[in-house]
Amino acid sequence: MDTSYESVSDLAAALRRAAAAHGEHEARTGEADPDWPDWYALYMVRERAGDELPT
Repeated sequence: MDTSYESVSDLAAALRRAAAAHGEHEARTGEADPDWPDWYALYMVRERAGDELPT
């Protein structure tokens, strides 16, 4: 699935949203997520596609 961003600031904003959501994910699980890059990528692709976001 291709995902693109309109600008550097658009991508940075998506990363910030993923970081905030991932912080909530780690708070729920009570542990650090060593696979956070995969989680961020999944979140960002799904968000852009309008699909259900990971929790």
